[in-house]
Amino acid sequence: MISEALPDDLQKLFRGTEGEGRALSVALPAGRLVLPDEGEGETPVLWLSDQPATAELYGALRAEHARSGLYPLLLDALHKTDPEYRPWGCGELFLDRLTSPDSHDPAAVLAGWWPDGGDQDDEEGSDAMAPFDTRWPGLAAAAPLRHDPELLADAFAQQLLAEDPHLRLGLVAATTGAAALTAVGWSGPLNHDNDTARFSAVVGDWERRFGVRVVGVGFATLRLSVAAPPASPDAALAVAAEHLAFCPDNIWQGVGSVAAYAEMLVDENEWYFWWD
Repeated sequence: MISEALPDDLQKLFRGTEGEGRALSVALPAGRLVLPDEGEGETPVLWLSDQPATAELYGALRAEHARSGLYPLLLDALHKTDPEYRPWGCGELFLDRLTSPDSHDPAAVLAGWWPDGGDQDDEEGSDAMAPFDTRWPGLAAAAPLRHDPELLADAFAQQLLAEDPHLRLGLVAATTGAAALTAVGWSGPLNHDNDTARFSAVVGDWERRFGVRVVGVGFATLRLSVAAPPASPDAALAVAAEHLAFCPDNIWQGVGSVAAYAEMLVDENEWYFWWD
């Protein structure tokens, strides 16, 4: 372990004077800065490790986030054997079309994504959305914390790395994991909505209501730890409605109904999303 100001290369992840006074007492492995797709001359949006991450390094960097201003992410690629490690290694990251997460109200975003009843084909049955209909039901109530959110994130990171030892480490200059999704220019949910800031706004609200932490991000996948999961079927149904709006592929291309999906959310400390 070392104790020093942020190295010059990591300072470049910050704009203006935002990196001043930042410090990091964790020695990093070999890695490099990644520019967004807009090209040369832009501020880098990501530091990416050359080799797979370790749970110990992830935990140490997460603990340093308040001092460093760098949020750690476990990054997955579209194809693990791809030397470009898309989208991260090749800078397939886009900032020019994104707004600010602070400009979006999470409830309004989810209401705008709420399906109008035309998202399910006949084979899924007329009761796929039951007990909901085409009217947005509103936000689920916040749940009490059952775990320390940071420690749970560490445990989830260890689990993800045990499942997939190829995951690399990314560092993003961001105040939260939710903000990091936009700050890095991630476009995973592009086919659902092309402004990642809207997803950041919702995930940021989940950070507050459900103790969510962003741990893993893939080409079009998102892995969250959940320190305050719904504890009853009714509470899970309310959360499932938000997930339906946020990522309909989870349900329509998964279990097929909101009710069946809600059963999976009771006491569940991990939320997984994928967009087709």
